[in-house]
Amino acid sequence: MVLVNRLPSLSASHFHSSLLSRKPHSINLQNLSCSLSNKPHSSSSSSPFTEKHSLERYQRDSWLYKDPSLNFSCSLPIDSNSTREIDIALQLPELKKLLQVLKEKREIEGSNERNRGPGNVFLVGTGPGDPELLTLKALRVIESADLLLYDRLVSNDVLNLVRPDARLLYVGKTAGYHSRTQEEIHELLLSFAEAGATVVRLKGGDPLVFGRGGEEMDFLQQQGIQVKVIPGITAASGIAAELGIPLTHRGVANSVRFLTGHSRKGGTDPLYVAENAADPDSTLVIYMGLSTLPSLAQKLMHHGLPSDTPAAAIERGTTPQQHVVFAELKDLIDEVTSANLVSPTLIIIGKVVALSPFWPHYSKEAAILVETQ
Repeated sequence: MVLVNRLPSLSASHFHSSLLSRKPHSINLQNLSCSLSNKPHSSSSSSPFTEKHSLERYQRDSWLYKDPSLNFSCSLPIDSNSTREIDIALQLPELKKLLQVLKEKREIEGSNERNRGPGNVFLVGTGPGDPELLTLKALRVIESADLLLYDRLVSNDVLNLVRPDARLLYVGKTAGYHSRTQEEIHELLLSFAEAGATVVRLKGGDPLVFGRGGEEMDFLQQQGIQVKVIPGITAASGIAAELGIPLTHRGVANSVRFLTGHSRKGGTDPLYVAENAADPDSTLVIYMGLSTLPSLAQKLMHHGLPSDTPAAAIERGTTPQQHVVFAELKDLIDEVTSANLVSPTLIIIGKVVALSPFWPHYSKEAAILVETQ
């Protein structure tokens, strides 16, 4: 049963007063149909993830783009800001229509008090990319959901588990392109929950590990919306396991530290690595750190981390397109550059990397030596 036939309530004042109060720009639809398929998506055929302008992504969200002139077939260069405005201008009419249907449905069933409360929001972690790493609870919620808001790092294989009649809305972010601001995502979640919908927010990895799930949960709870978190296997655990890297290991690493490679305001040197982050007895895992790796590596060595510390950079970990670079810390930047790694890439630094059977210098003798250091 489709969403609009089963959701009973609506009070989406926030949505109407903020997002839906916008007036779409005047747009040439023929040019628009070209622009949708012209974004640089050369990796869309090889990437397991939802690229920001891929044809597959627009087809998946086709319920938002009802105009028959949109054929997704030609090319027209356009900047990211304009693309975002076009996306939202096209989406708003369908979002308004959906909320109106829900409002009318609620009015019809308004006599039933049980149907008047807000819906729930599920923050669901989908893991690092391999759909077989989903939890059973996440799979159950995904397969039964009616409305799902999904990020770029939710893999296409995971999205293929969504029911054909469910509503999907892309709210992904990449450097230089945010299809929705975080505030707009908050309002979308709130508005559809207030409409009585059970809303699923899909996030790559774990929603509470660099996924901004905490911000969304806090916002919604302040508005009286019940939020349920379904954890996912975070990239550090999933990718390290794929490579046989123990994040902690007795006698080698007694702790693990997760860092983000992005500052809140998008600075070029966001990590502010203190001396204790250069602990040779700890494992460092850096999310989204490809662009800031040169600064990070220099800081770590400056604060005393040995330059020959084993390290790995993993692009698209746990997927068939996984690409791994192993190197000592002093050589990691050159090796990553030479391999042309792209986002998403996870970086693992620490002596435990040498315990991986894929480490180029791995041997049983070397592993024993590392353990006894």
